[in-house]
Amino acid sequence: MNTQGRSGEDRRIPFRSSRFFCVGNKWYFTTREGFDSGPFASRERAEIGLKRFLHVVKLLPEEHQVH
Repeated sequence: MNTQGRSGEDRRIPFRSSRFFCVGNKWYFTTREGFDSGPFASRERAEIGLKRFLHVVKLLPEEHQVH
């Protein structure tokens, strides 16, 4: 595996992809744990769904929270 970065790249920045993706005309979000949620009618609705998900996770007692 090539671990050298290209010229001008900052290798300290970890790779990140969007939490949102579209299949057909339906939108989904994914969590760090690999859970996909959807479908949503639009990206905006998927963003609202993610915010609701994160709000609910924060309300869970520590032993039930997803890490």
